[in-house]
Amino acid sequence: MSEQTDLRLAVLIDADNAPRSALGDIMAEVAVYGTPTIKRIYGDWTTPNLASWKGPLLENAITPIQQYSYTTGKNATDSAMIIDAMDILYTGQVDGFVLVSSDSDFTRLAVRLREAGKKVYGMGERKTPNPFIVACDKFVYIEVIRAAAEQARAEEEKPKAQKPQKKKEAPAQPQEAEHKVPQAVVKLIAESVDTIADEDGYAALGELGNLLVKKQPDFDPRNFGFSKLSKLVKSLSRFEVDVRPTSQPNVTHILVRDKQSK
Repeated sequence: MSEQTDLRLAVLIDADNAPRSALGDIMAEVAVYGTPTIKRIYGDWTTPNLASWKGPLLENAITPIQQYSYTTGKNATDSAMIIDAMDILYTGQVDGFVLVSSDSDFTRLAVRLREAGKKVYGMGERKTPNPFIVACDKFVYIEVIRAAAEQARAEEEKPKAQKPQKKKEAPAQPQEAEHKVPQAVVKLIAESVDTIADEDGYAALGELGNLLVKKQPDFDPRNFGFSKLSKLVKSLSRFEVDVRPTSQPNVTHILVRDKQSK
């Protein structure tokens, strides 16, 4: 899926609802969508359970914002993060926000930021309530981010001698894909292709990816074991993929057609 990588982003992290061990991978994911010009994390840093954040915060140049827990059972961290987000919004310093939390309390904030014309990316664990997910332009599961990063590191750590020679990748078998991709997702792709298809029934892959995320903010090929949307679509027998060369070297147009469309 195509993304604007020149966006200035404010990364706001809820330390109470984000895993410390995945912080580096989260920041690497943020770089896919833009440049993090503001990086802040919110919590009560006087509590022992947040002491282990120090190393990762220094490594990623993230500023910790202190917020005392005034009353037991009340989350003052959320309020501080929301107030900061609105202050940043009104300064006009950024083009978008990355809200890292699994807490539904940030649903209204995401809606408000989008109403102001800002791009909103959410990142949280799979336990994140759906209202917060759909309030974002795009939502990425931290488990997916972590798994993709671990796989990439494992590939890099393999000794060169053990790396097999590159060979043409065998296409995924349709029956294998059916186990990975729910029928509801296949239907979503088919409906999206139909929406933007030209007279011959073909839809541009880039447009398709953008539309899928608009319809379902947590849509991500990595959720189903595929690194790219093109690989996911190619694995499904329902769709035909046409790769067309362009006048520019190493640049192709990828088009998708639903074989079952009339």
